[in-house]
This record gives sequence, structure tokens and C-alpha cells, in this order.
Amino acid sequence: MEFRLLGPVEAFRDGEQVSLGGTKIRTLLAALLLEPRRVVPTDRLIDILWDDDPPGTARALVQTYVSTLRRAVGDEAVITQAPGYQACVRDEDLDRHRFATLVGQGRAAAADGRHRQAANALRAAELLWRGPALGGVRSRILAAEAARLDEQRVAAVEARIAAELELGRNDELIGELTVLVGQHPTRSTMRGQLMLALHRADRTAEALTVFRQGREALIEELGLEPGPELTVLHERILRADPALLGPEPAAPQQHPRRGPAQLPPDPPGFVGREALIGELGTALAEGPAVVALLGPGGVGKSALAAHVAHRAASAYPDGQLHVDLRGNTDTPASPAEVLGRFLRALEPQQAVPDGADERMDAYRTVLAGRRVLIVLDDAAGEQQVRPLLPGSGGSSVLVTSRSKLGGLAGARLVELDLLSTAEATALLTQVVGVDRIAPASQAAAEIVAACGNLPLAVRVAGARLASRRQWTAALMAGRLRDERRRLDELSAGDQQVRVSIALSFASLDPVAHTAICWLGHLGLSDFRSWVLAYALDTDIRTAERILEQLVDAHLVDYTYVDDTGLLRYRLHDLIRIYAREQAEEHEDRDRLVAATRRVVQAWSAALNRLSQHIADHVTSGAVLPVVPPPGADADPEVVGNAVSDPRGWLDMEQTSLVLAVERAAELGLAQQAVAVAAVLCASRYALGNVPDLWNRAHRAALGAARAAGDAHAEAVLIAELGQLRYEQDQFTESRQHLAEAAERFRDLGDARGQASALSALGLACREQGYLPEAVHFLKQAAELSQTLGDDRAAGHCARVLGSVHLERGDFAATEQALNAAMAAYRRAGSRRGEALSLRTIGLAHRAQGRLAEAEQALNRALAIFEELGDRSLIAFSRRALAKTYVRMGRLEQAREPLQEALAVHQAMGDQWGEAMVLRTMGELELAAGRLDDAAKWLSAALEIFRGQEAALFCARTLRDIADLESARGDRVAAETARAEALRAFRTFGAREYHELCN
Repeated sequence: MEFRLLGPVEAFRDGEQVSLGGTKIRTLLAALLLEPRRVVPTDRLIDILWDDDPPGTARALVQTYVSTLRRAVGDEAVITQAPGYQACVRDEDLDRHRFATLVGQGRAAAADGRHRQAANALRAAELLWRGPALGGVRSRILAAEAARLDEQRVAAVEARIAAELELGRNDELIGELTVLVGQHPTRSTMRGQLMLALHRADRTAEALTVFRQGREALIEELGLEPGPELTVLHERILRADPALLGPEPAAPQQHPRRGPAQLPPDPPGFVGREALIGELGTALAEGPAVVALLGPGGVGKSALAAHVAHRAASAYPDGQLHVDLRGNTDTPASPAEVLGRFLRALEPQQAVPDGADERMDAYRTVLAGRRVLIVLDDAAGEQQVRPLLPGSGGSSVLVTSRSKLGGLAGARLVELDLLSTAEATALLTQVVGVDRIAPASQAAAEIVAACGNLPLAVRVAGARLASRRQWTAALMAGRLRDERRRLDELSAGDQQVRVSIALSFASLDPVAHTAICWLGHLGLSDFRSWVLAYALDTDIRTAERILEQLVDAHLVDYTYVDDTGLLRYRLHDLIRIYAREQAEEHEDRDRLVAATRRVVQAWSAALNRLSQHIADHVTSGAVLPVVPPPGADADPEVVGNAVSDPRGWLDMEQTSLVLAVERAAELGLAQQAVAVAAVLCASRYALGNVPDLWNRAHRAALGAARAAGDAHAEAVLIAELGQLRYEQDQFTESRQHLAEAAERFRDLGDARGQASALSALGLACREQGYLPEAVHFLKQAAELSQTLGDDRAAGHCARVLGSVHLERGDFAATEQALNAAMAAYRRAGSRRGEALSLRTIGLAHRAQGRLAEAEQALNRALAIFEELGDRSLIAFSRRALAKTYVRMGRLEQAREPLQEALAVHQAMGDQWGEAMVLRTMGELELAAGRLDDAAKWLSAALEIFRGQEAALFCARTLRDIADLESARGDRVAAETARAEALRAFRTFGAREYHELCN
């Protein structure tokens, strides 16, 4: 494991980043890592996590967070040690320790006069930083620790600059120090270093201005005059003290010639890529080197090259050459043309040979004894670059290109990523002004997201906003929200994102151009190569070759290798938008429709193959897809590992599947849209508990079905809308949709659809305590399922019916129904159905006081759910077991499974499950005599149940609260709660009514 605190708090296992979850988990990890191998008391962790306002359940929540953290980083990394917890990590696995070690080495080298080694060690220490310390952590206590770490970083920078000043690197430090002093205006050491560098560079007037500005900043911000160190330096500069001049740089003495200085201006206010700038600056300063900056148009290659070249310029006293190779235009510069320009700049008195080979020989001869930095911007490919490389000597080359340049032997190839969100926001702020961006952080985040963190797009959006003082950031964000006009908005003066992308498209051959246009039209966020194969109606290998061309052109990116070992690809949002524009403007619509139909049918065939497996993994009572199967078999390339790992496959493909439904619906492919959406909407399992995706797929397919006049598809989707509302715990709306769907299926003569809708309706009624209605609907559904010979559906109806009889206290009917359910599920071969039945049998045993039998049945159910990997039902089963332990008096044994179940339900956004666990936690604390804790848990559960209009479960919680008030000695409160519970139990005919009456 590797842990990082110097920037966002992160953990890595074998080089792969580990998902830590929310802010609380990161804060907990940071608190433990700041004191590695020391016990951090739970009380201190509570103070860190909640500052001055911890909840009453804070101690239990800390235990929950520790369990979650252990699942992420391993049990061995975080251990329990009274009175708290301890992080067991090695020093070398913590970036904070490595930073301290490098800083110590640097300071020791500086003390010994080994300034080059000192500068190298301190720069290596700086490169460990990825942003402000403890990023992603919210804690007033840890904010002080973060500030202390940030101060150490700045001190290390000051120490490194001091070492480089001792090496005579004055000119190259001025730019960096100017930025640093702007960021830290009251730091006297940095200001003094800038004054010294300017004075040594014969810019004494500027050095004195820096002192004056620093004095004004100190008086204004702190009310203080400059300290003696800065004041003495100022006086020594005024009297031109020769001792201030320091060592003379060696390079100018060795190379007295003054060479060309062709670098374009250093981009003002350059933002981000600090670590990369340091690495490239070091590589070029040490030289000779060939470095190629690669990436799509607008990613900032040219700006970074100019910025790095200016920082490294002082290491190349014989000059700096620069040329725009025009690699993505219709008239790229020829090597002969460029060589002629370079020779005239290097040897203005010498004649330039006519032939290209002679020019190359002359160019390499001139460079052989010199140290020149050559910047080749916008190279088309290796063939354009190779003739411009030096043959020998100390010269270096910095190339930028949209091509991969994989054939450029010996070059260091650097792929530029998009800016991080923090860097992109900083760039936007720099262009627009902090006064307009800082108060509008949400709008700024929307702007950056709409720009896809592409530097050119962010800069253009910022320039457009900066030039319109009447516009607000929110207005700009709103204008960028519409994809159809986004590229129009990203235009300011001669800077246009559309033009930058168009240059890359222009270099493509016709097949690759068609491919990316069709991919853009499909609108997928990421995809595998089979998508392009089906779109183009070609084979996989051909599609992969085309995709590799697009990758080489930086128009398509790799995302990752999926679980099947195959690559996944993606388009940047702005490239996708441009590609769609081109498709709709220049491609034949019938061909686009046919391409979309082929892709969606391929997904539909794969989902149809999985439909039976999905049916066996629905959360409970989901309406199963009842649409005609597609006409094609599932392609193994499409299915991938879906059969062996349906959950993983659906998690990976879910966003693309929803986009496919939306595009098919938009093009009038109603049958294809409904076929895919019907499976996606069938269960929480299929869309990974992402209601937004579920809603989008459903809305698009329902619109297409209605437009096509397909009454049956409309009924299916209305039923599944009812299922969606059930999964979202919106039971009243769920019942309305399911009742409508049942009527539609009956009118259409679809007995299977009617049975599915009725069974789901009975389940929704049960959740709200409408028990007679639940029995009525479930019996109808059971009769239809038996008539159809559908054992799986019959098993489901019998099991839910058994749970309703249990709610009513009819244990004989419960046993009969559950035995029937178990038999039907076994005939159907449904392991999940068996587990569901076992869980309900366990609940029945517990209700009758047969606790040992309940424990046995629930453990058997839990084992099957763990085998199936169903997180939700694992959590429900653990809660049921924990409640059994409470009834058995094994209170401490109940605590951990409840905490684990609560964490799962909260992570999945399952409020119903959360409320069930909270109520059981209240019962546990009540049994343990911790009355205040019990009151908090039970109150929280009651609030959720009331929000869901679950009156029966409200009554059960009120009964627990009545017991609590009795334990407290408040007879009035106890009787009030008991009376309210009794009224509800009587209304619903629940078994508790008879228990309370007795």
C-alpha cells in the first residue's frame, strides 16, 4: 500500500488507486496517517470528524467508518487498539515521510556546500506534492495540520531556490520567484530571493520596486515594517555591495556567442502541471534531450512548451530556435524550409545550401559545438521531425504534436492529460478574475465541466466571460449547458475550439473520418471496439485498426482494460459534440439510423441472453421484461464476461446502454429502445441503483413507445416505472403505476405481464401495511403464475404472501405459503429464491420465539446471498441476524453486523433499509440500557418511516419508543406512544395488535 497526504488524500494498492468513499472516510484516514503507528483515541477522532458538533451516535459511526476504511485499505492497515485505532504503515509507504527525508538530505547537502545535490533533492521533494495538503478533508483540527504541511512545502521551495542561487541560476529563477512572491506577498525570504536574483541580472531598479511593494503589503496586511533581513538586503542593493553578486554562471563564460532568441512569449499566468514542469525543466537543463509533448488539440501543448522553454532558456546560451511546423494544416512546413530558417538564424553571414540534405548537414555541423534549445511546435509526424534533430553536441529539442510519434527513437514521449478540476478552475479564475469566479463556485464548476477540463476550452470560455462584464458565471454556465450550442459559445476572437478540433479531423482518411462521426452520433461516453464494428458493419479487427488510427490522432483515448482483458475507448465530450455535428451535417441519415439499429440490437441480444439471470437477481418482485426478443444471437464480443459476472458487466456498460436507448428513441427505433430499456428498468440490479439512469432510459423508451403507438410496450414501461418508484421507497406512487399497468395488461390479454404487475403491487401494499390488499393482489398473481406454469413467479408470489401472513400473525398460513415458495423456487432452480424464502422463514421463526431455528435459517440465507454477491440482501440478512441476537441477549454480537448493514444501505441510498437498521440499533441500545442512544436511533428511524408513509413500521417503532419511555419512567409519554401504535396495528390487522391487547 502507498498513502498520500501531500495533496488529495489518496491510497494506492500495487499502483492502482483505491476508492476511499466520502469525506468522512478520507478525514479518518488522514487523522490516522498523521500519527502513524500511534494510537489515536476515539474521542479525538470524534473531535476531528465533527469539530464541535458531534452527533449522539458519533462513537458508533466511527466504528462504521473504520469498517468501511478497512474494506478499502485492508484490515492490517488499520487496527483496533484501546482506546482507539492505529494506522500500521511503513515510513516509506507515506509520501509525507519521503518528503521529510528528501528535505533533510537537501538541507544537509546545502550545509556542506553541495548546492547542486541540495537543489536536486529539494526539487524531488517538491515533486511529491499534488496540491494543498490533505485535500478532500474537512476538519478544523486537521486544517491546522494541513497548514503546517503546506508551510513545510513553501520552506522547502525557499531552500531549493537558495541552493540554485548559489549555483548562479539567477535568470531562470526570476519568473518562478515572481509567481511565488505574488502567491505569498508577505514572505520576506522569497521576496529577498527575488530581489537578489533581479539585482544579479542587472535589473536593480526592479529589485528595489519589489522591496517597495513588499513593504506596502506588510503594512497593509499585518501593520508591520519589513524585518531586518529584508531591510539590510535593500540597503546593500542600494550601495551596490559587490558581495551580493555571488557566483558567476559558468555557461555564459564558456559560450560567449549570442544566439537567436525565437521563443514565443511565456504564456501569462500559466496554471497547473507543476510537477511535469519541474521534471521537464530538469531534463532540459541537464540536456541534451529530445522531449515530445503529445495530446489532442487544445490540451495545452504549445503553451506548456513555451513555458518550459523559457524556464530552461538560461541553460542554452547559444540561443533558442522556434518554428510552427503547421502539422495539422493543408500546408505543413517542409524540413528543407525549416532548416533554411534555422541556418539563417544561427549563421546569418553564411550562405544557405540549396539541397535539403546539404542543409541538414550544415545545420548539424553548426549545432555540434553549441548548446541550443530547439522548439518544434505542431509536428505532423516523425518524418517531419527527424531531419531537424541535432546530430551531436549539447542541444535539446522540445516537440509538440497531435500524433503519437512512436517512431521517434530516443525521445521522451509525454502524453498530456486534461487539467484536473482544481487546475481548470484556477485557469478560469486567472482569465476571468477572482472577484467574479470566487463567489460563483458552483457556476465555475459547471463551466469547467462543460469544457471537459480542456485548457483551450476553459481559456476561451474565460475570455468570453471576461470580455462581457454584464454576464455572470451562472449565465455562461447556462449557455454552455446545451450541447447543441456549446461549441458556438466556446469562441472568443481568433480562439475557437471548433477550429482546433476541425484541424485534427481534416488529417483523417475517409474511413476513420466516418468512424469518428458515427461514434459521435451514437453519443457513448466509453465503449469497446465491437461498438464501432457493428456501427460500420465490419469485423472487430478492422474496427480496432481504425480505432488505433484515431488514438494516434488523439481523437480517441484509452480509458482502461476491462475485466475481460479488452480495451475500452472514449471520446472527449467536445470532440464527441463536434463529431455529432459533422455526422448530422454530412452523413446520410438512413446510414446513421442503420448503424444505430445494429449497435442497439447487439446490446439487446446480449441483454436478452442475460434476462433470465437478471430475473433471478431482482431485488424483490421486479416486473420482468415482457418484450419480444431480438432477432439476433448474442455476439461473444458484445457479451464479454456478462454471463460469468452479470453485475460487473452491467455496471460497466450501464451508462452506454442508457445513451443507446436515448439515441434509438430519438431516431424512432422504438422497438430497439424498448427492448433494451425493459431489461434495464427491470430491477435495481440492472442499473446498479442509479435512479437517474433508470429514469432517463425509461423516459426515452416510453416516449418512443407512445410515438409508435405500441400499447404493449407502454404497459411494460408503466409497470417498470412503478417498480422504479418501489425501489426509491415511493410506495404510494408505485402502487398507482402498478395498478394502471395491471389493468393495461389485462385489457391486452397479457397474463404474464398482469401477473408481474399484480405481484409487485402486492409487495408495495405490504410495505405500507395495506395487508388485506396485499393478500388480494398476491393471490391473483399466484393463480395467473400457476396457470402459466411459471415456477419462479409462483415462488415469488408465495414467498411474499407468506411474509404478509406473518405480518398478520397467521403463522400456519405463513408456513404453508413459505413451503410452497421453497418448492417452486427449487423447481425453477433459483438459488436466490431459496435464499429469500430462508430469510422469511427465519423471520417467522423469530416472531414465534424459535430463536435457534431463526439463526440457522438466516445464516443459510446469508451464505447464499454472499455466494451471489447481492450487497443489499446481505445487509438485510445481517440486520435480521443481529435482531435475532438481540432477542437472544447476545448484544455485543449484534453490533458489528448492524454497523456493516447500515454502511451498505447508506452507500446504496436505500432509506428503507437504513430505517430498518436504525430501528434495530435502537432496540439493541434499549436492551443494553443505553437509553439516550436508543432514543436517537429510534427517532431517526421513525422520521424515515413517516417520510415514506410506512404507517405499520411507524407503529412498530412507536411501540419501541413506548418501551423506552417506560424504562425512563415517563408513563405519560409511554402510554401516548403505545396508544398511537395500537391504533395503527388495529387498522392494519397486524399481529402486534393481538400481542398488545393481551
